[in-house]
Amino acid sequence: MQKVLSLNNIIWRRNGETILNDISFEVNDGEQWAVLGLNGAGKTSILDIIMGYNYPTDGSAEVIGTEFGKASLPEMRKRIGFVSSSLDKFHETLNRETGLNIVLSGKFSSFGIYQDIDRVSGERAASILKELNLEHLSDRTYNTFSQGERRRILIGRALMGEPELLILDEPCSGLDIRAREDVLKIVNRISLEARHLLYVTHHIEELTSAITHVLLIKDGGIVAAGPKKEVLTSELLSDTYKTPVKVYFENERPWLVIDNMEGDND
Repeated sequence: MQKVLSLNNIIWRRNGETILNDISFEVNDGEQWAVLGLNGAGKTSILDIIMGYNYPTDGSAEVIGTEFGKASLPEMRKRIGFVSSSLDKFHETLNRETGLNIVLSGKFSSFGIYQDIDRVSGERAASILKELNLEHLSDRTYNTFSQGERRRILIGRALMGEPELLILDEPCSGLDIRAREDVLKIVNRISLEARHLLYVTHHIEELTSAITHVLLIKDGGIVAAGPKKEVLTSELLSDTYKTPVKVYFENERPWLVIDNMEGDND
């Protein structure tokens, strides 16, 4: 089975402090993974390793055929799409751009268009807008978009680069329930294409049927990794979230409730 990414015994230290400790997991062809954990658990640090922005202190990493230390990481990043609420920091540039230009900029991994656009690229960008039901944003500028529209247009931008691996880092953060479901519909659609997802969140209800496997992170280490229903148990999630919880599935989607057993004994 072809490996999309492989992290082996990854340790990462910063200023003498161990941030990630013995992280090992693999994403194989045909699998769509989610990474779950509390804020500060190490999710972003794992992403920084995968994208080559931080180099492991110890251990080995290989992402979409690129073995760290033996190939160009900047070239590898061109094959990865990335969407995060952290991209909002580029809002001053984005605010001046139309929806079409934002999607087009994904071809160059830039914010803004600084090169001539060929007909094929223009047609692809228009097609992405149509697929994501964002055609009405084509000529409008980013500063007029709702928060949900902004997140969806950034997904379109990531898809423009035809990534082999698409990383969605808390893409529903700050969205209302309708905007969240719009984003999750796109996630389901992407999962049917010839690409792989790495979906990062701390809300298990965002894990639709598109997600096949889950990695649970706590305090920089792995709690569990494997098929979704094997990992998303009340016991393992209570450990991950450091809070007693119960998990149930409805329509192939997990939901979480706080276990009130302690309160019932008052």
